[in-house]
Amino acid sequence: MSGTAMRASQKDFENAMNQVKLLKKDPGNEVKLKLYALYKQATEGSCTMPKPGVFDLVNKAKWDAWNALGSLPKETARQNYVELVSSLTSASQPSSQVEPGADRKPSAYETLEVTSEDGITKIMFNRPTKKNAITTQMYHEIMLALKAAGKDDSSVTVLTGNGDYYSSGNDLTNFTDLPPGGPEEKAKNSAILLRDFIDCFIDFPKPLIAVVNGPAVGISVTTLGLCDAVYATDRATFHTPFSHLGQSPEGCSSYTFPKIMGPSKATEMLIFGKKLTAREACAQGLVTEVFPDSTFQKEVWTRLKAYAKLPPNAMRISKEIMRSREKEKLRAINVEECNVLQERWLSDECMNAVMNFLSRKAKL
Repeated sequence: MSGTAMRASQKDFENAMNQVKLLKKDPGNEVKLKLYALYKQATEGSCTMPKPGVFDLVNKAKWDAWNALGSLPKETARQNYVELVSSLTSASQPSSQVEPGADRKPSAYETLEVTSEDGITKIMFNRPTKKNAITTQMYHEIMLALKAAGKDDSSVTVLTGNGDYYSSGNDLTNFTDLPPGGPEEKAKNSAILLRDFIDCFIDFPKPLIAVVNGPAVGISVTTLGLCDAVYATDRATFHTPFSHLGQSPEGCSSYTFPKIMGPSKATEMLIFGKKLTAREACAQGLVTEVFPDSTFQKEVWTRLKAYAKLPPNAMRISKEIMRSREKEKLRAINVEECNVLQERWLSDECMNAVMNFLSRKAKL
């Protein structure tokens, strides 16, 4: 059996390398790290390369993945590589049958599902297998969707998630995609992107409602302070682990959270990273109302459809009156938070925390 595997493995290995290039869906960074490590082990053997510096995030993650294979024999690594590619190829078959149907729907979004019906534009985060973690592409798509929703014929706009999570927050693999200018350019670009992203929430002209269908983390929590209403299932949780990652608050939460829940409760969330249940978040004013998970979707959407029948101009004007006095203040806070974060992202504290997180995720 092993002899047959070895005889066939080199040919299978070459075929597998070609199949990887033909994959229609990005398998994600964790799988790509496994493929890289197995390829290097199969072709070069155990890792003998010097460990890259802490700021070389991409190569350090690759080195960690390869080095973790230890003395795995080349033949075994080759066979494992072939089997992994085979599983990826077979897993892509059902989705490729679904793709054409999805492609027939005119859509500018790969990470979102955007629909308009009954006076409601629904922007659904659509990376359920990744807990709706927000990639750089997703940031851009959410901004596009919000700008379009602000100008369409709908009365209200809803943010929600597909699957078990509302959103697990910022996809930390964003940190591994370094431009030619290195970490400094990455931090600057990310700060600009974040500032523009939050401005879309600050300036959104219609009632913006979050339907929190599951756990929410990081920026998906902080932006709730900029929504007009937040409805949550009773299994939702709310977590802002900024200090754990060597970072600082964003989404204007340094202002909105103390205002909503008081300074001490905001401190527990934003500085100490306390995770709130849906009931706790409701008691502290972050969530408008909590519903049993079994009836959550039915009850919330019945209510939203009723809201959408209200005179749309009256709702827009009322929101403008309620929010106009704070818009400039929120924009200034947004700029300040992004400037601080740009510095934090370049700190050893943040770099080490993110790398520790990514190395845990990348273990093979």
